[in-house]
Amino acid sequence: QLQLVESGGGLVQPGGSLRLSCAASGFNLDAYAIGWFRQAPGKEREGVSCMNSHGDITNYADSVQGRFTISKDNAKNRVYLQMNSLNPEDTGIYYCAARYMYFCEGTAGYEYWGQGTQVAVSS
Repeated sequence: QLQLVESGGGLVQPGGSLRLSCAASGFNLDAYAIGWFRQAPGKEREGVSCMNSHGDITNYADSVQGRFTISKDNAKNRVYLQMNSLNPEDTGIYYCAARYMYFCEGTAGYEYWGQGTQVAVSS
């Protein structure tokens, strides 16, 4: 049973921080590229950040560059997204996804998806 489960979402004020977690079970993340995606109300799903399977190459959307950090703990089979300096435009449902590839760029080919965790940034 292959599964991804996100956690850590919630309501924060502008300028605040959140740390999202994505726990994988049924497969090992060390062979998969990982991506974080989000979907804001009324907008299409977009890529936020991703990491290659080897864990040494990361990518970020321009809108989150310098504010978000993706990381992975292979021993715990878990991926994290640290989000700092949050603004209302960061509001949305955040998903983690995995695919059996080396590179993480692009939205196609992600095989496994979590159910998502809600992030709301509001005063």
